[in-house]
Amino acid sequence: MGSFSSVRSLERGLKILEALNRCHGTKAQQLATMVELPRPTVYRLLETMQNLGYVTRSKTDDSWNLTAQVKSLSSGFHDDVWVTRVAAPVLHGLGREVLWPVDLVTFENDAMIIRESTHAESPFSIDRGMAGTHLPILKTSGGRAYLAFCPAAERDAILDRLRQSDNADDCLARDAQFMQRLLADTRQAGYGFRTDGFNPHTASISVPILVNGRVLACITMIWIASALTFTEAVERYLAPLQRATARIEAQLTGPSVAPEELGR
Repeated sequence: MGSFSSVRSLERGLKILEALNRCHGTKAQQLATMVELPRPTVYRLLETMQNLGYVTRSKTDDSWNLTAQVKSLSSGFHDDVWVTRVAAPVLHGLGREVLWPVDLVTFENDAMIIRESTHAESPFSIDRGMAGTHLPILKTSGGRAYLAFCPAAERDAILDRLRQSDNADDCLARDAQFMQRLLADTRQAGYGFRTDGFNPHTASISVPILVNGRVLACITMIWIASALTFTEAVERYLAPLQRATARIEAQLTGPSVAPEELGR
């Protein structure tokens, strides 16, 4: 717990907003039952939120509804920030379990960005300060995992842009047979993988975090190639990565998560 006690009126107001979000056009007595509060308390909170512009009262049937201003409460919200906050504790727990560095990566502007990393904590890391680094999508296991498991229309659009790119890291997109084989192998394995490419001294595997058919992020584990064979790394560490992504997916699809936040 924090150092301050909770503010009851704020808690109650948020409960009412959540209830109105689930059931549009609800009367005060119904809301009082739903949130288990006295009706006079619910009226006071509704009138306060009405004065602030977040709810409106129908003159026809005396029901209450949310207004468009409620959207302003989430206007600064971004998926990558939200997913990182949910995933970070799981990621650092995974890092303590496997010891090799692990990264949380998301897709942005045809590249993968490291949003959270355990490189600074890992005794086996040869890189530091990786958070915020942009990685080539075709030469990293996280990028390959993202491409293999994202919706087909999105994948086709990404590959079309990469084929037109002048960046040397994107030229593989022009090899149709290579891309077809790579994506098929990745989907069959269930994870992205890299044994060379971006960093010849390391190898990596990456498991996608999937919610409602979207790849919200990927968890990547990196190891020194001379220390472990690819087969050894998969046998030892794929299961912990899959358990971590399953825990994150469960949290992201929990009852407290609004459908619009999952891109539905």
